[in-house]
Amino acid sequence: MSADWGPVIVAVGLFILLSPGLLFQFPSRFRVVEFGNMSTSGISILVHAIIFFCILTILVIAVGVHIHIN
Repeated sequence: MSADWGPVIVAVGLFILLSPGLLFQFPSRFRVVEFGNMSTSGISILVHAIIFFCILTILVIAVGVHIHIN
């Protein structure tokens, strides 16, 4: 019996990369986009969550990322 690890790996990778303030923050407190400021706000968390969900849905359902480990 093999498990499909594709969605798990994609979700963890996107979660790390799309954490608000790590690589970028959209929207920011003073500008539209800030890079590497390591701060966050409520609206930026909401925007990054929506971006995360959209990209995850496209990669897992539409593209069909699958990683099977026996």
